[in-house]
Amino acid sequence: MPLTRDFKETIKARAADDAAFRAALLTDAVELLLSGDVETGKAVLRDFINATIGFEKLGELVDTPAKSLMRMFGPKGNPRADNLFGVISRLQEETGVHLAVAAA
Repeated sequence: MPLTRDFKETIKARAADDAAFRAALLTDAVELLLSGDVETGKAVLRDFINATIGFEKLGELVDTPAKSLMRMFGPKGNPRADNLFGVISRLQEETGVHLAVAAA
């Protein structure tokens, strides 16, 4: 089910004002991906991208058309590992949210 504009704008406004919220969104997305819940992880990562730098700017940074990135992180998308980690790396640089992996 598509998200309403109000929800998207609410997430974007909160991400702009709350560094902890931005960090939580990116952390949740990566944790979901690592746990094998790829569909939900991609959805949260898509929300993070939309709420922070947007697909147009991300496309410029990773030298990939924005439409390709949108498809990649869409419900039927299947990003390759190099694309996925390249995107996560650029998102960390651009948003100032830096993740570290630790064994549980």
